[in-house]
Amino acid sequence: MVLWVFGYGSLIWKVGFSYDERVVGYIKGYKRVFYQGSTNHRGTPQHPGRTLTLEPLEDAICWGAAYRVSGRENEQRVLSYLEVREKNHDLRAYLDVYMDSSSTEPAVSGALVFIATKDKNKNMNYLGAAPSEEMAIQIAEAVGPSGPNFEYLFRLEEALIEIGHPDEDVINLANKVRKYLASSNEESFANCTHKL
Repeated sequence: MVLWVFGYGSLIWKVGFSYDERVVGYIKGYKRVFYQGSTNHRGTPQHPGRTLTLEPLEDAICWGAAYRVSGRENEQRVLSYLEVREKNHDLRAYLDVYMDSSSTEPAVSGALVFIATKDKNKNMNYLGAAPSEEMAIQIAEAVGPSGPNFEYLFRLEEALIEIGHPDEDVINLANKVRKYLASSNEESFANCTHKL
């Protein structure tokens, strides 16, 4: 038995476990969205950050990376690690991973994917959609034990470019966060110089 895990967010750049093989590919029928609240990594319960989940969308594809883990002991170690890391993602799905748009056959069948659903009974941190300007402010201001929320977004943007599949929605959101951070820094600087 071989375990494959597909990552569409931080697993692309910060795997956190040993693996035998990495395949860049995509899953079908899902879109990457910043709808999941983060109260334990990139935010706090008082000021949650925004991290990724997947939203079903016909004809959509979502690029990421799949990791092969072999050996029963290694599989158990990786699954235990991911259960803690992805504990707020309440759905475990097994999806096929494709490597190019002309493929009719998957490169990987049944890769494990962690998804945070809208079900508030199972996922109390689900935030859902919001205007992109509001999401940008929330991401710019949230900080948690794993660091600033904007770092998560910027690392994702960079990782997707590195694998050759930039995401326009991610780029647009990152640019809004940069604009907000720049204006906040200018305002802080102006306040400091005014006090002098």
